[in-house]
Amino acid sequence: MEPKPHLLEATGVAKSYGPVVALRSVDLSVAPGEIHALLGANGAGKSTLVKILAAVIPDDAGTIKVNGGLVSLAGPSDATSKGISTVFQDPALIPDLSVDQNLTISGISKSEIAPWLERMHLGDLDTALLVRDIPLATLRLVDLARALAHDPQLLMLDEITAALTPEQAELVFDVAREWRDTGRSVLFISHRLSEILDICDRATILRNGRDVAHLDLEGVDEPELVAAMLGEELAEAVEAVDEDAVAAERTYGEIALEASDLEFRGRVNGVSFELRRGEILGITALEGQGQDDLFNVLSGDHRPSGGQVLVGGEPLNAHSPYNAIRRGVALVPGDRQDALLPQRSVRENLATPLYNRIGRWFGLLRDETKRVNSAVERLDIDTRAASELRRLSGGNQQKVTIGRWLVAGFDVLLCFDPTRGIDIQTKAQIYELLKELAADGAAILLYTSELREIPLVCDRVLVMYDGRIVHEQDAISATEEVLLTAAHALEST
Repeated sequence: MEPKPHLLEATGVAKSYGPVVALRSVDLSVAPGEIHALLGANGAGKSTLVKILAAVIPDDAGTIKVNGGLVSLAGPSDATSKGISTVFQDPALIPDLSVDQNLTISGISKSEIAPWLERMHLGDLDTALLVRDIPLATLRLVDLARALAHDPQLLMLDEITAALTPEQAELVFDVAREWRDTGRSVLFISHRLSEILDICDRATILRNGRDVAHLDLEGVDEPELVAAMLGEELAEAVEAVDEDAVAAERTYGEIALEASDLEFRGRVNGVSFELRRGEILGITALEGQGQDDLFNVLSGDHRPSGGQVLVGGEPLNAHSPYNAIRRGVALVPGDRQDALLPQRSVRENLATPLYNRIGRWFGLLRDETKRVNSAVERLDIDTRAASELRRLSGGNQQKVTIGRWLVAGFDVLLCFDPTRGIDIQTKAQIYELLKELAADGAAILLYTSELREIPLVCDRVLVMYDGRIVHEQDAISATEEVLLTAAHALEST
């Protein structure tokens, strides 16, 4: 009996953007009934390959076969008709339209998506809501439900779990296993290597736009995957940084930011804490426990309904983020698309906080240009595609989101999950940058969904539940078990 053809077979796929080569003759094959990992550092070409397979962008060279037959995909609807559905790295929903309107554009009826929304525990979601008013984690699951409603043969998931709680991620894993068990397949991208080893059967690894390894994952461990993604020498360097990354003891200065009995619409309930100069204060919580609203209040995007925010001992009284920025309080948001201008250049994005100052219409001053160049160098931002930010990898875009405040200056940096969905090398760079900034006297408030980051980066950690601070301790002794117990409100404070 002849073996069944691969469900998907891509051969010699190449893509360039002017002088920037994103993919160099990549081969990828996905067998029926498997969960196949696509791995690589940020900028390796993973998302570019997914967009080509989903027919969002054309390739420059290569062939694609589906079930053994050569196909030429004219657009996303053509890919869907061939049995390929995709959940992209960023939500593919139009923010200023409702969920219902987005479904109509996608050709999906409410009756078709309803059972999948129930499966995602979103059966009570008000689909008349505008997309921009819905939490990111919910949008990721709506995107998944929409993809599943097409009943694809191949489901491509690009970093879907980065924004999800462990419970929500498990829903994704259940679907992936179901697809595998029924003879269909999943192409799965995640920087959480524990997820890869838990659910995936095989892996294709990209490095610098090439496929450098095709692995059966049985018996493979995380260090082997890191070495394959980065190369042995760089993997050892990153591992050394990681081992030395436990936050060193620092001397703190005066109180830079203070929350005093903060309240916000029943979602932030009597939150109080102090953040000193030179300190990195961690916050962690399960999804939807008020952490988003807390950061919005601290950054001036929301006005508190009770209590107050003090900056340098004086009330913030911010009516907008602009007021907070003028007081030295800057936000790195959870969704980098909220902070960036994707069709503008890297340097313009880095300089955006400066353009509200008098004289900026005549260009940046010489010292400001130096600061832009310094931020590019300090964060090792890839500027090969510098004319349009959207051409950069997710990790490099995140570096730009942080780099804007290196250019503009700040006293207090509010970082909301800044390492979500980026690779281990870029995470190590951001860890080091935050610690350097704190050592120079900055005050940093860091929310993270990655519990292992707490002792690597933070000095103290607060845990939120139901809009309250329910736990506080030194970060160096904060194990995942302790933090998860507190996050589920399973201990008294």
